[in-house]
Amino acid sequence: MLLSGCSLESVGKAFGHFGWPGPGISLQAHKMYDLWIASTIAALVVGIFVWGLIFWCIIRYRKRGDELPVQTRFNMPMEVLYTVTPILVVAVLFYYTAIVQTDVDKLSKNPDQVVEVVAFKWQWQFNYRDGIGPDAGTVASTVGSADVIPLLVVPVGQKIRFEETARDVIHSFWVPELLFKRDVFPGNVRNVFEVTLDKEGRYVGRCAELCGTYHAYMQFEMVVVSADKFTTFLDTKKRGSTTQQAMEAIGFTGAQAYATTTAPLETRRQGSNWYQPNTAAAK
Repeated sequence: MLLSGCSLESVGKAFGHFGWPGPGISLQAHKMYDLWIASTIAALVVGIFVWGLIFWCIIRYRKRGDELPVQTRFNMPMEVLYTVTPILVVAVLFYYTAIVQTDVDKLSKNPDQVVEVVAFKWQWQFNYRDGIGPDAGTVASTVGSADVIPLLVVPVGQKIRFEETARDVIHSFWVPELLFKRDVFPGNVRNVFEVTLDKEGRYVGRCAELCGTYHAYMQFEMVVVSADKFTTFLDTKKRGSTTQQAMEAIGFTGAQAYATTTAPLETRRQGSNWYQPNTAAAK
């Protein structure tokens, strides 16, 4: 009765999300978060019950003299309880895990937006597509460089399909706030997943697969905007404008037209030492 007035998010927030990063920024992330919090609460309930039994046995059956207590060979109800209960707990957890996993991996027939993610050493390219699959056309594109972090601009409240491919080695597409990452493979393999974002903002994205020397600097920024702003951004890109010009068209001017959550790799070097002050940038 007491817990019925609380949401899983409010309970999780009160206890630091029980080690989980947070509720996330997508509908899929919220379901994973709810599963985590519910599983943790269930584990705590079982743990408190077991701890209670342990301490009850310690106090109730502590040694009170030299007389040997009554010996029993087995207790059938107790053995059935501690055999069946764990099976039921695991079965329930498996059931809800399978439901959430299926929902996270579910693909729609007609997503609102399709973005092709192309990974390469050590940058990202985001192609906005006019359809599903490798045969679809690219209507606009953003690619990163050593000097400019690539921006992945996407709308809130729409189904976004990401189709991933790599040009060289295995990479991994990861935005921590999505509570989800998926590897990016070279060749004919195209990993696909969909998200529906419900919170605007700017979030750093990373490569989560060790892919070479500059793996740690293979970053991008996901910019989540309203559907109207995204339409304006994409239309501006289609007319041949740069990503920064398209960002300015939706109100992100000056430094806001560039990444704000991360910075490009420092390329100044001197001899075999990196990041030396007062040195010229590498050409």
